[in-house]
Amino acid sequence: MATLVRRQNRERVTPPTSARRQLLPRAKRREQILIAATHAFARAGFTSTSLEDVAAEAGVDRVILYRHFASKADLYRAVLRRAGDRLAAATGAPQFTATSVAGLLSAAAEDPDGFRLLFHYAAREPEFRQEIDEVRRQMVAVTRRALAGRIPDPAWARWASTLLPTMAVEAVIAWLDVGQPDRARAAQRIEKAFGGVVEAARSAAGQ
Repeated sequence: MATLVRRQNRERVTPPTSARRQLLPRAKRREQILIAATHAFARAGFTSTSLEDVAAEAGVDRVILYRHFASKADLYRAVLRRAGDRLAAATGAPQFTATSVAGLLSAAAEDPDGFRLLFHYAAREPEFRQEIDEVRRQMVAVTRRALAGRIPDPAWARWASTLLPTMAVEAVIAWLDVGQPDRARAAQRIEKAFGGVVEAARSAAGQ
């Protein structure tokens, strides 16, 4: 009899799953949804991914999503901002440092879906092209500052500043695709390729 009473008491005080979900702090719930949405969008794309898909990935009800995001587009933009912010933190933006390339690889390895969304998938979605163009514009600006004085000819400096971020992104995606071999060597080889571009720009400028 005592065992039955204890079991009944546990059943009364243990909230259902949906109630327990409400106990997660708002910031942690938002992060959980963003991580789940990153995976869902990377798997099927923006158009083919519904809020129900994201809710299922996150293990929450759709109503929970609407407490954090007004629409699927709002959620997608938040996913892209999260990926961009993590990338900036990992690479030391707005400066280009000796560890920026290694940081780029680390960020991609930690969140490959977010990296691919930011630089491949979202760029194909006209509704979000403006956000991606802004990310690339910032990368070019950072590169241009890093190259200041190294390539005197303005036209070739612009060429190198535009080319290097594109090379970096494509090199990292290729590195992810082949299984992320030897991160330290990958960083060194990307940096070596960067040096080749800078040297080509200087040679073209008659330096």
